Amino acid sequence: MQFADFWYTVALSEQLQPNKVLARTVLGEWLAIFRGEDGQPVALRDRCLHRSSRLSTGKVCAGALQCPYHGWVYDENGKVIAVPSEGEDFKPSQQRQAKRYATKEQDGYIYVRLAETPREEFQPFSMPHYGEAGWETVRVINRFANNVTNCAENFIDIPHTAFVHPGVFRTSRQQKLEMTVERENGAVLVEYRHETSNLGWYSRFLNRESAEIQHCDRFYMPNITSVEYHMGRDRHLFITSQSIPETDNSTLVYTDVTYNYGIWNKLARPLVWWTAQHIIRQDIEILGIQGEAIAKYGTQFSNTPADTIHVFVESIITAISRREDPRLLPNQSVKVRFWV
Repeated sequence: MQFADFWYTVALSEQLQPNKVLARTVLGEWLAIFRGEDGQPVALRDRCLHRSSRLSTGKVCAGALQCPYHGWVYDENGKVIAVPSEGEDFKPSQQRQAKRYATKEQDGYIYVRLAETPREEFQPFSMPHYGEAGWETVRVINRFANNVTNCAENFIDIPHTAFVHPGVFRTSRQQKLEMTVERENGAVLVEYRHETSNLGWYSRFLNRESAEIQHCDRFYMPNITSVEYHMGRDRHLFITSQSIPETDNSTLVYTDVTYNYGIWNKLARPLVWWTAQHIIRQDIEILGIQGEAIAKYGTQFSNTPADTIHVFVESIITAISRREDPRLLPNQSVKVRFWV
């Protein structure tokens, strides 16, 4: 197994308009993304075969991509179908074909897979309740100066919220919580107990009666986190993030906040968007600081029991980096007490 076997988001469907080309980076590979003549997404290596200009700076005409340097034209298969300087003497050649990558479109996202022949056919992650009646989805996109592992761990880490997002998300109260952390089948599954009202600014709206919250966090290999809060009827929330590895220290994160607030769904959209973006900006800052320290001193972390989630996530990502299948790791379940 390798990271290139999986599907990675490269754009929102709405971003990829006809006659538009987007530049993206996944696992260090430069990509030019556009729609072919049939409207399907196309991903080519972002390099012209002629003089190595970047195709993403070109233009799309009738589903074909033209290099801006000497005008070579590529079809949806990456085949060169026109060379202006050759005029009437132009003849198609099998040697003139740009590298093309597999694409999919699902849940309003464009996905790319870098591996040509993966040993197993994985599918893109299905976004919870996307497009379903009674649910609203707010999407935000942000870039982090850190790697996928640290981003994913941050998104399912409770203890940091009281210090990075004080008041907005949580407040430090030294309240004892419990969680069960399980590693199985390439995933980390976390269930929390004894959470009630420590939800920051929106506690009275989200959980007016301070009943115990059903809160679950999930990590799915190699880059998906999904946080679920269920606080009673018409108070149900998912925060799902896809962390896209651009380079070793740059991660582009697509975050869906999908919620069911009943009659408040439409009215809540601007507030949900603002709050999500405000919290993420704070995470961008702290993860940038962490990234700087890691670049200088490395990743010799000192873990506490509350970091069991991180240990399990790291074991899965490490296995893939070694081209091993993390689903073969032994199942583990740990109960942990911690304070927030």
